[in-house]
Amino acid sequence: MKKVTIALTALMISTAALAQTWSVDKAHSKIGFGITHLSISEITGDFKSFDSKITSSKKDFSDATIEFSAEANSINTEVEARDKHLKSPDFFDAEKFATITFKSTEFKKEKGNNYKVKGNLTMHGVTKPVTLEAKLVGTATNPMSKKEMAGFKITGTINRADFGIGGSMPDAMLSNKVTLNANTEFAKD
Repeated sequence: MKKVTIALTALMISTAALAQTWSVDKAHSKIGFGITHLSISEITGDFKSFDSKITSSKKDFSDATIEFSAEANSINTEVEARDKHLKSPDFFDAEKFATITFKSTEFKKEKGNNYKVKGNLTMHGVTKPVTLEAKLVGTATNPMSKKEMAGFKITGTINRADFGIGGSMPDAMLSNKVTLNANTEFAKD
């Protein structure tokens, strides 16, 4: 029994040693969203302050885990009055719920460079499971930093009402459906 325990411990240590961490390159990444206003136009925005990392031991990222966080107070729609309202208790209540987080529970390779990413999204003090689509756009070596880079495009849809955001706004005024659209670059640490 002791030999089995030692062998399993050695296997777990060697697997952990193979895992690589990739950190988001914030200068070349954007975490965006879109929401329909009055059922006739899409308002878009992004978060200016965010962080993310990927951990994977496989070159194709098929065993990856993703962690993401954004500061709710960094929401930006290019309209100062709207941004102030979105940060208020009517929507994100950024003073009380400062951070939006996502932690993957599954990163499953589909066809080609496409992945299905499942995980838990926490927003406005509410945690819900979500499923996102990810596409590995490619990998390259940055000629300046000499670091290995990986680019991902991540998309998905969430329901703002599930997180208690903007509860006083009916769907006809501001859609419950919010599209997520992230273009990201990660550098291997």
